[in-house]
Amino acid sequence: MTEFRLRVPAGRIRDLANRYEDPDDDVIDRVIAPRIQKLGYVRKPDFIRLCRWKTPRSRGHVRKNSETFIRAVTRVAFSTADERLRIEVLTLLDGVDWPTASVILHFGHRDPYPILDVRALWSLGFDKPPSYDFGFWRAYTLFCRTLSRRFSCSMRALDRALWQYSKEKQKPTAGRGRRAPRKASRGA
Repeated sequence: MTEFRLRVPAGRIRDLANRYEDPDDDVIDRVIAPRIQKLGYVRKPDFIRLCRWKTPRSRGHVRKNSETFIRAVTRVAFSTADERLRIEVLTLLDGVDWPTASVILHFGHRDPYPILDVRALWSLGFDKPPSYDFGFWRAYTLFCRTLSRRFSCSMRALDRALWQYSKEKQKPTAGRGRRAPRKASRGA
């Protein structure tokens, strides 16, 4: 059984979310996400931008996907009622694993989905990310939705707060320094 333990002091969620800075967020939140939700699928330029935001290293793989395939896969993800199909179909896209698939759902689906990220997971009690599978994803999603309701904040605000808390509090591991947002990836 997966056990989550919120490290973030409850009263700091809004403050942490407000301190989170990422220059690409505004365009993604105000332009790309509404466009995806209106269309019901992701266009290739938006797909590339979302993937680059999450994991810049995947650029070469991500570009291999055709516009038609991206549209078909994301249309299925946004229209199915089956939760497992919703997340796992996205991993059919080249360059997309669980964390990037979670970004596509986070910004593209009308239901609230968290972003699967090592920083967010650290803020929820995981010193090392566990193996990703549907059982873990489902538990993570439900836990984050519960937190979002409990703190009366959007999933986006919760994601920012979890990420920011880790950035400020997590000690660097040996051989791997902490990264500032947007100079690298949002982490896998």
